[in-house]
Amino acid sequence: MAQTNTRPLEELIREVLRRHRLDGKITETRIMAAWEKVMGTHIVRYTDNVSVRQGKLTVWLRSSVLRNELEYAREKIIQKINEELGEQIVRDVVFR
Repeated sequence: MAQTNTRPLEELIREVLRRHRLDGKITETRIMAAWEKVMGTHIVRYTDNVSVRQGKLTVWLRSSVLRNELEYAREKIIQKINEELGEQIVRDVVFR
């Protein structure tokens, strides 16, 4: 009987993304979508930009009042975003 070289499709896709250095961009896109879903349209309306680098989520906001309010909720925001992602990716959030 011939031995087949089969692997799960998910594993193959992850390998292709890693080889072409696209896995970081996919993760960044997932985090941005999680930000929008977790924070809602009201807060997203005041969000200028969201970026991620080495587990640090940086969020640029147009409202200094909102920025101060979100500072107090930093840990809860990290927890909710990671719950939405299903894994612990975001370790810190910086509001600018």
